Amino acid sequence: MTVRASLVIILAVTVWRIVWLAFDRTDLFVDEAQYWLWSQHLDFGYYSKPPMIAWIIAAVTGAAGSSDIVWIRLCGPLLHAANALMLMAAARRVTSPENAAWVGASYIAIPAVTLSAYMFSTDVPLIFFIALTLWAYLGLTEKRSVTLALVMGLGVGCAFLSKYALLFLLPGGALALLLIPQARIAIRDFAISVVVAALVAAPNLLWNLTHGGATVKHTEDIARWNQMALKPLKALEFFGAQLAVMGPILFAALLYAGFLTIRRRAEPHERILLWLSLPVVGLITLQALIAKAEANWAASAYAAGAIVAVMLLARLWPRGLTLSLALTGAIALAFPILPAFPEAIPFGLVKRNTGRAEVSLKAAELARAAGLTIIVSDNRDMLADLFHTLRDSKLTLKAQAPEGFPENYYEQTFPYALQDGAEPGQKALFLTRKPLDCAAATPKLLVSWTPETGYYRGRTIYAYETQAGCLQPRG
Repeated sequence: MTVRASLVIILAVTVWRIVWLAFDRTDLFVDEAQYWLWSQHLDFGYYSKPPMIAWIIAAVTGAAGSSDIVWIRLCGPLLHAANALMLMAAARRVTSPENAAWVGASYIAIPAVTLSAYMFSTDVPLIFFIALTLWAYLGLTEKRSVTLALVMGLGVGCAFLSKYALLFLLPGGALALLLIPQARIAIRDFAISVVVAALVAAPNLLWNLTHGGATVKHTEDIARWNQMALKPLKALEFFGAQLAVMGPILFAALLYAGFLTIRRRAEPHERILLWLSLPVVGLITLQALIAKAEANWAASAYAAGAIVAVMLLARLWPRGLTLSLALTGAIALAFPILPAFPEAIPFGLVKRNTGRAEVSLKAAELARAAGLTIIVSDNRDMLADLFHTLRDSKLTLKAQAPEGFPENYYEQTFPYALQDGAEPGQKALFLTRKPLDCAAATPKLLVSWTPETGYYRGRTIYAYETQAGCLQPRG
């Protein structure tokens, strides 16, 4: 494949995604809505993630002058296009222009990329900065350069500010430096990179120190290290899911490249890239075995992984590159159409993003009809959509405060409790999925309903008019 052909493919797929984004009829996913809310309160850290994704959304929605869903999700396809170009540049350090072109075209069609081009996630900027780091690092393996060392440090620091999953790359990177002479760079350049990365990451580290280690604690909670038990089927499920995440041919090629490394038949640059990819898959598979892991947790592996998979296929099975692109490309072209017709999809990732705004709008209508100006909820999904859907209303939105450490960003930042300024007799609409009991006063059930479609299908929702005294921190 020529570089020009690859650029045409990247541009065509990106434009296709953006065109269909204009017809998207789904609501924001709970995480997307939360990231948008963060972008309205810029900081160096947030409850569950570092700040990069909020900064990006703030830049795009600020430039657009709108917080509509289309502008929030536009970040995905645009940044993925930049990711593909950056990976092409990194690949060009170690392989031919033709192979580098295949890297860009293959990446833009990877199933995980197709999904996160629809639902903007922290994996997208993470991969960009990993690709930037790879480009600088691979250059440093060939020559000393203060400029490349600065870029490498900036890439590592910004990747850290995107998602802590960057840290999964460190064990493999350290082993590559130890075992492969060609992986080593000048001590001066390494020191410069470390200092720059530390300076870039420092504001987030300081934020965590001044906020009770909120992001670190949340990361530990979702990892469920306090509930360790052997779960071999979960490990197999995670490992198998990587066939869908990366694409079956590319992932199989990555695994085979690892096999060739064990047999000492891989080239030095392939071995370097393998140490920056396969160990991540191994570590997350181990995490799935003993606790919990989501399919996308190994995303940091697939920057270097995409390059080495393409290099191996180009050398041993060139036709595999065409077959892989045909398969993943078909998915990349078909999937963006689905959010325009969510009612035609009985279940799945698109269907779960429907019906959320409907609940928020009904809650607002009920509050106004009852003469209430405050809506409180104990449900993170509901809170996420309430804040975005009702962003232009005059209603005050609050989370029921917990008794101990906050369980989410809303409880941390927008708690509703007497110690946080609520008056004992103050009335609010309480939106919940559980019946409300209160000894202090009898709450008035305004309505309960069970949606027949969308994310809340078959789930009963309750809306109460109640006093602040009934919504005190729960244990």
